Order: sequence, then C-alpha cells, then structure tokens
Amino acid sequence: MDFDQILAKCGDMGRYQILLLGFFGIVNVIVSMHYFTQTVISFVPDHWCYHEQFANKTFDEIAAIYAKYPSPSCTRLEINGTTITPSSEKCERWIYKYDYGYKSMNTELNWVCDSAYKARVGQSLFFIGSVVGTLLYGLLSDKIGRLPALILSNLSGFLGDFATIFTTNVTTFSFCRFVSGLAADTNFYLMYILVLEYIRPSMRTLGLNISVGIFYTIGLVFTPWLAVLAGHWQYYLACTSIPILSVAFYYFVVQESAQWLVTRNDLDGAIKRLKRVARFNGRKVNPAEFEEFRKHCDKQRMKLGGVDQKHSTLFDMFRTPRMRKHTLILFFKSMVITLCYDAVSRNVEGMGISPFVMFSVSAFAVLPSSIMVILLQDRIGRKGMAAGSLLVGGLFTSAAGIAIAYQQNNHNALLLASLTVAARFGVAISYESGSQYATELIPTCVRGQGVAAVHVAGFAASFLAPYILYLGTFFKAAPSIILGVLFFCGSYVCLLLPETLNRTLPKTIEEGEVFGKGERMFDFPCLSKGTEDSDDACEMEPMKKQEL
Repeated sequence: MDFDQILAKCGDMGRYQILLLGFFGIVNVIVSMHYFTQTVISFVPDHWCYHEQFANKTFDEIAAIYAKYPSPSCTRLEINGTTITPSSEKCERWIYKYDYGYKSMNTELNWVCDSAYKARVGQSLFFIGSVVGTLLYGLLSDKIGRLPALILSNLSGFLGDFATIFTTNVTTFSFCRFVSGLAADTNFYLMYILVLEYIRPSMRTLGLNISVGIFYTIGLVFTPWLAVLAGHWQYYLACTSIPILSVAFYYFVVQESAQWLVTRNDLDGAIKRLKRVARFNGRKVNPAEFEEFRKHCDKQRMKLGGVDQKHSTLFDMFRTPRMRKHTLILFFKSMVITLCYDAVSRNVEGMGISPFVMFSVSAFAVLPSSIMVILLQDRIGRKGMAAGSLLVGGLFTSAAGIAIAYQQNNHNALLLASLTVAARFGVAISYESGSQYATELIPTCVRGQGVAAVHVAGFAASFLAPYILYLGTFFKAAPSIILGVLFFCGSYVCLLLPETLNRTLPKTIEEGEVFGKGERMFDFPCLSKGTEDSDDACEMEPMKKQEL
C-alpha cells in the first residue's frame, strides 16, 4: 500500500483538507500584502519644486506653469515679478499632490528626482533577500520540515516589514528590505507544498487555485485602500506586518508533511501524522493497513540502499540528461513568469489613472485567472495552460507597447489600463498554473529544494524588473516590448516540458528521469486518445518491478 492509498483511507479531501485550504487562504492574504508592500509605500504622486509664490495656487494652476518645462517634476523656477525662468539649482523641497491624502515613504523622505534611485536600491535588495531566503528556507524545508521552514520564513517577513517603519536613510532601508525579502514567496509556496501533499490529486487544481483566486485577490484589491485608510506609510506597514505573526500558530494545528517524513525514513512520524488526519476527518483506519504501508515503505528504502540510503540533493537534478533539461527549462520559465508578473503588477503609475485605482482594478484579474485555471487546466493540461497563458500575456503586453509608441504623449488612459489588465490576466494564469506544474514535475525527494531553486531563478530575474520599468523614462514603449519578447520565449520553452496531468508523479530522481519520455512538443491531453497513463505506467514499470 503506497502513500496515496493510505492517505485516501485517512481522508484526502475531508475536514482536514478544508482546514488546510482555509489556512492557505489566510497565507494568500498575508503574502499579497507582504509582496507588494514595496510598491505601495513607494507610490509617488504628481509633484513639483516648491516655491513660496505658489502657496495659494491650485494644483492645476501649478501643473500648468510647470508644464512649459521639459522636466516639470524636478525643475526649480526663479520668479521675478511676472518673469519665470528655470533655475540651474536643484530642488530641495517639493509640492505633492497626494492621492487620497496618502503620504508615502518617497514623499516623506523626498526620494524623488535625483534621489528616486534610493527606493529602487531598497527594492533590489528585497529581491536579493528573496534569492537568499528561498535557497535557505527551501533547503530547511527538506532538512527540518515544511512547517518549521514556513514559520521561520514568515517571521523574517514580519521583522523586515516592521523594522522598515523606523528607517530614515537608504542604508537601513535597504537592509530591512533585504530581511523582508527573505520571506518573499517561501511564505507562499511552502504552505502550497503542504496542501498539495495532503490533498487528493484530482482536487489539487480546484482546491489550490480557488483558494489563491479568492484570497489573493482580496488581499490585492484591499491593499492600496488599507494604505489610504492608514494615511501614512508607517501606519500601513504596521497594519500589514503584525498579521504575519498569526502564521506561528499553525505549528499547533497544521500537520507536518507525512509524505516528506517518508522520504526522510521517519515512518513513525509519518504514520502518527496520518492517524491525526484520519481522526480529524472522522475516518477509522485498520492498524493492519498502516503496517502494510510501513512494509511498502521499508521495501522502497531497501531498494534504495536501506539505512545507508543517500538522500537526494538539488545537484542530483542535474545529474541525468532529461532531469537536467527539465530543470533548466523550469528555471527559465520561472524567470520569465516572475519577472513579467512583477513588472506588469508594479507598472501602475504614469497611466493617467490613480495608482491606487489602477492597482485594485488590475488585481481583479487574479480571480478570473484562477477560475480559468480551474476550468481549463485539467482539460488541456499543465503544459498547454502554461504555454497558452504566456502567449496571451505576450500578445496583450506587446499591444500595450505598440499603443504607447503610436500615441506618443497623448495616451488613451482607458486603452492602456485595459491592455495592462489583460496582460496581468495572462501572466496571473501562467504564475498560478506554473506553480502547480513545477511542484508536480519535481520529484518528492527534492521537492522543497527544487521548488526553492526554481523560485530563486525567478526572483533573480525580478531584480531586473525596476530597471526594465525605468527604461520607460527614455522610451515609454520599451518595458512593454521587452516583456512581450520574454512572454513569447517563455511560451515556447513550456512546450518542451512533459505533461503531468493524470499521471503518477515522480518520487525519486530515477523516476523523474524517465517521466514523460517519448512525449512530443505538441502532445496535449485534450488532443490525445487517453494513452498517457498507460505510457507513463510503462515507463515506471522497470522501477516498480524492483520493489517486488
């Protein structure tokens, strides 16, 4: 009796799984606020150099005066009577047209114009921290368990965000953002793995994506308005960081992954967790069935070397040719998806619409994207969903770039907003389907490290996001054109991966090497004749025989 069979007897879609999905929903709300904190605290409203003679003028009058000069936000003026001329001196004080009265960090510390780079440095350190944190907590998740790593990751996020409240210079700000970045994404995908490893395969797409779609959307939609309600970036950080501490209580309710414990040869620990799940689900499992499961695991362990069994590591994913190929493709796919997702999500300023409104409106793309994944992913497969969604994102992003280039300085705000939301829709689908795809494709024995490494590649690429967006100051269409090309490249490489829908997922590196062997680029479940399962079973057969 293998793990999937004993889990089915204990309950693989009962009360415990519903509880897990509820906790996963809370994590999604927390993650959505944590990840985009950097964006919200750095919103820059319309601004102009301060002059005492403008004290009684309206914002529209001030804007009309500065509009005559090439850099209206950073040009200092000299006024002698009715004569107004630009000054060679730099601005030291600004007039800010606060959106909804919200005072961001950039406006309070005057990180605009020549000092605008300071916020970008902190943002870059956030992504560097995410690379370090993903590697660290991914390794820990395979060493000490998914649950302790999840809690430690979220504590890093709390410390980084809460400490940011007290920063006043770029050095301390960057350090705090680095600490906050340690939690980025590990605070999401470790809980994702915990849920995936306890839930029935046929319910993974529905359960995981409906939770992401509803709760992540709720977090995104209300994040900017929480900032408006707080009125100040420091109060906003306090409101978003303190709830992260609630994840620490998961230790007393959520069970460690029994599947991971099996790979660590801790059968007693795995059976203990499975019995708790069965009790919570109201299932009665015969002790003989647990013993049958234990014997199966012992056979597996003896086949792989017994007590001298060497635990697989991340480097083993590069040891064999097909696993190496799939791993490198997953790395590149993650880089494209994460970079494009981050850039498209953060690109909410300069469109003629309040960034608060634009952020919330574009966030609504997440829920329909999750519904689309639920409706289509189990029909067309993981590969088709990933490739198709990236293609759609590329088309709309490229269209936005063409519209920006064609319209020059007279942008149609509604058109640009619509294209941006459509691109966000495509990349959100690819992000959600990509997370499940990578988690299923990477063998269980290295799932924590493997998924961590894939996410690290993505965050390493996200380091470039603020700089790609910065290119828009020289040529407004540049970010959209670059992102469009990346979307198309990502769509192509997804076709080179094997399908995982309705297949026995690999548990060892050896199984991962033969997984999907013989599959062609345009083989999709919706176009096949139902031979995938039999083909996959044939590939796994030599390894199954060794167990007997």
